[in-house]
Amino acid sequence: MNKLTVVIVSSALLALSIGGAWAGGNAAAGKKKAEDCGDCHGPDGRGDGDTIPALAGISPEKFTQAMEDFRTGKRKGSKMMAKQGHKLSPSDVEDLAEYYSQLKP
Repeated sequence: MNKLTVVIVSSALLALSIGGAWAGGNAAAGKKKAEDCGDCHGPDGRGDGDTIPALAGISPEKFTQAMEDFRTGKRKGSKMMAKQGHKLSPSDVEDLAEYYSQLKP
């Protein structure tokens, strides 16, 4: 991992941890980016109720942390999610987090 990536991710996590602050993403942009997510989590973000978790209604902070944990390898068990964790930019994650937080569980 290069130094710029470490700085960006650390800064984002620090911003999220300070008093629960959330810079916020763009839900409309997140909806467009969610197409790939929908292949597994479903078009409504509800997962399958068994092995694929629901994303609908998840807090932006929880979504962002999960993606960071997949990216760093802290959270294991899904090669697809580890790949997504590396593929998505911090702004992609923010947009997706905002979009999924607005969906009804």
